[in-house]
Amino acid sequence: MTTLQTSSTTLNLNPLIHSLAEVIISRWQEYLELSLYELPEGLGYVEGKLEGERLVIENRCYQSTQFRKMHLELAKVGKGLDILHCVMFPHPDYSLPMFGCDVVAGKKGVNAAIVDLSPANPELILSDAYNQALSQLEKPDFSDQRDLPEWGDIFSDYCLFIRPHNQEEEQLFLKRVGDFLKIHCQQANESQKVSIQQQELNLQGQKYYCQKQQQNDKTRRVLEKAFGEVWANRYITEVLFDVPNQQLSSAIS
Repeated sequence: MTTLQTSSTTLNLNPLIHSLAEVIISRWQEYLELSLYELPEGLGYVEGKLEGERLVIENRCYQSTQFRKMHLELAKVGKGLDILHCVMFPHPDYSLPMFGCDVVAGKKGVNAAIVDLSPANPELILSDAYNQALSQLEKPDFSDQRDLPEWGDIFSDYCLFIRPHNQEEEQLFLKRVGDFLKIHCQQANESQKVSIQQQELNLQGQKYYCQKQQQNDKTRRVLEKAFGEVWANRYITEVLFDVPNQQLSSAIS
């Protein structure tokens, strides 16, 4: 296994975001054989200005047998805004959903926290194995459930989108993320390569997921204000939600 940096960030982030980053990386290291994934030149660590405040973006990116890209982004704007963004992109030759997690924290605490295992197929349906595993999890109770965006048809029935109001709810969310990752990594390790026809369908599903996520205007506006429209578009399409462009496997192993 490749020796990897265990520290999730050098930034001074909201406690929930810091804990989530540690949980995500520790789950990856526990269940998967990781190697480093090379991001495009100059996009691994980025500094800029947003409305006069310093904006720093740190990216951690890995790959494994089942995942072509496992991306953890941590960002900080001045002293008032902390962000965590994470997506695991499966190789199309494995029929796996998209793990995604985002947390946004302001000066008064966490404003939004979302986690899901989103189907990456044209039918937008999770497999029976995932449904069985996820349905057995204890369902946490949160006081402030948030509405999904209009483009949110990519999310599963297990998607959790909340505004936590206290430390207890933050810990429940943290546990939910850890449980999702454990199930996801275990299912990935048990998965087998699929046929060329199914790979094409998986590729379509993953492209649809990325296209929908690219419609998030809030992310685009922040990046455009800090770095300009051209840079923002490149970062969104090459780092955050890059559409896979690769040769499909010619054989099933």
